Amino acid sequence: MFHVKHFDVIVIGGGHAGTEAASAAARAGASVALVTQKLATIGMMSCNPAIGGLGKGHLVREIDALDGIMGRAADAAGIQFRLLNLRKGPAVQGPRAQADRALYRTFVQAELSAQQNLSLIEGEVVDLIADDSRIGGVILADGQSVSARAVVLTAGTFLNGLIHIGDQRQAGGRMGDAPSTRLGDRLNDLDLKRGRLKTGTPPRLDGRTINWSILDEQKGDDEPSMFSFLNRKPVARQVSCGVTRTNERTHDIIRANLSRSAMYGGHIDGVGPRYCPSIEDKVVRFSDKDSHQVFLEPEGLTDHTVYPNGISSSLPIEVQNAYVSSIVGLENATILQPAYAIEYDFFDPRALSAGLGVLNLEGLFFAGQINGTTGYEEAAAQGLAAGLNAGHLAMDKEPVQFHRSGSYIGVLLDDLRSRGVTEPYRMFTSRAEYRLSLRADNADQRLTEQGISLGIVSEARKSSFYKKLNNLNDLKGRLEKRTFTPRDLLEGGVHVSSDGSRRSGLDVLGAFAMTSDQQDRLLPELLNADPDIRTQILRDAMYGRYLDRQQAQIDQLKREELTAIPADFSYAGLSGLSGELLSKLQRQRPASLAVAAQIEGMTPAALALILANVRRSAALREAG
Repeated sequence: MFHVKHFDVIVIGGGHAGTEAASAAARAGASVALVTQKLATIGMMSCNPAIGGLGKGHLVREIDALDGIMGRAADAAGIQFRLLNLRKGPAVQGPRAQADRALYRTFVQAELSAQQNLSLIEGEVVDLIADDSRIGGVILADGQSVSARAVVLTAGTFLNGLIHIGDQRQAGGRMGDAPSTRLGDRLNDLDLKRGRLKTGTPPRLDGRTINWSILDEQKGDDEPSMFSFLNRKPVARQVSCGVTRTNERTHDIIRANLSRSAMYGGHIDGVGPRYCPSIEDKVVRFSDKDSHQVFLEPEGLTDHTVYPNGISSSLPIEVQNAYVSSIVGLENATILQPAYAIEYDFFDPRALSAGLGVLNLEGLFFAGQINGTTGYEEAAAQGLAAGLNAGHLAMDKEPVQFHRSGSYIGVLLDDLRSRGVTEPYRMFTSRAEYRLSLRADNADQRLTEQGISLGIVSEARKSSFYKKLNNLNDLKGRLEKRTFTPRDLLEGGVHVSSDGSRRSGLDVLGAFAMTSDQQDRLLPELLNADPDIRTQILRDAMYGRYLDRQQAQIDQLKREELTAIPADFSYAGLSGLSGELLSKLQRQRPASLAVAAQIEGMTPAALALILANVRRSAALREAG
């Protein structure tokens, strides 16, 4: 063994968690080495060619607000942008983008190559340098040692990864890449609770063999919603996706071969993500449905590969060929890469600190799927938090905290540490009890000043943010100074009761539905405002009157957490509970609301429903 160099922080892995961890630690001022098996695969999108979505898009905006990479990379590579839940309120809308895989990877690699304080090392980490209580660095497969005060492990699906296609299996972190088995064995010494999870991916199709002419077309939004607060419009050419559906013939083929599926054939022990089921799971679990949507997503502008979102599988290749060719438009489609399931190790995140540090080994941090999550966005958010805290530990600075009241990043970290995982964790807006204030559109207002104070925000972003904040505050101030009587509003076409109350312009925007013309007539301050500033003002005003009510409800719920739940309490009659939560509550029988709150997947709305019905039951017993 021979020594190479000392760094403040070593990051193991070049996926979404690793790249954000390395960038964050380096931006914080630490000297950082990112070690990965192949430098060419840094920033690779291992599964679907998309970023964002419901809940996930919030995480990307927060990463961007702290000057992370993912949002800017998605904007640079985005070939179709859609704002999900567009018909619902801004609090639950989620930006999503199809990405060109090559453009995304190129952007991430360029960002890391240009980052000061960051070195990229190609190699496999096979061992950790540590004494009984503190990390000291890593050892590479070629015998070189690299020392550091902190190490961030972002192993993804590589930790003892096992790929399944039917009854065939092979070791791998993803198709074509070797797993991290020696490092996995070394981690046994940490005496941490671990388990197995699995995820899957669909077959990749040759787009030139798809009959696009008979398929439905899914276009992007006419006015794309970008991820980065620094960007206004896409830079890559925009494309459409195709939409088709499975059918009874597809399902018959799958049902006839279920025993040959790696999952249903008993070859996989790991638990898969319920919210992203394989096509076998869909056919079995939703047997009443005669079809399921399949979205045909191009993987790049110069790549003929198409990702058929919705038909992931672990069936044998010949069965995959059969069920794919049974789908309208895919009758002659060629499979370029077969679908497969991958099983991998994870560690119980309840053994981590608030900053994702391993509690019994100072200086070691875990981020990404090693903590039981699924998804690029969840991994990147953890990487940012772990990288920041690793850098701060190495430089003897205070830990960086993310609270669930201030960010989805905080919700993610708190959920993992307090509840653990029994299945791959995925972010949803329903997980955040403060979601009315934790919107994707105001992520910069919530987090960028924190990033500035931490020294991780570029001068360009700092200047742009303060310019926006000054414009917002100036316009809000002018709107608050302009006041209206009920008569003023009625004359302006706004229906309001003649209660004598005088309202500010900001209150009027939040309280009454008005057309743009009405807003302009009543509030000329809006006429010359930047469109983005105007939109932000409208959203802030819309939610302003709800936030005090939301906070009061949360405070009450906290006071009521010790409310006992009778052992014979019936959950079956609570129509507002999901089937998932109903099953868990009936099985676990929590003794109090506080215990119920710790059940994985529990939401504030469900807790409020249980509380109300426990009180109602108690009142009925007293009355009877």
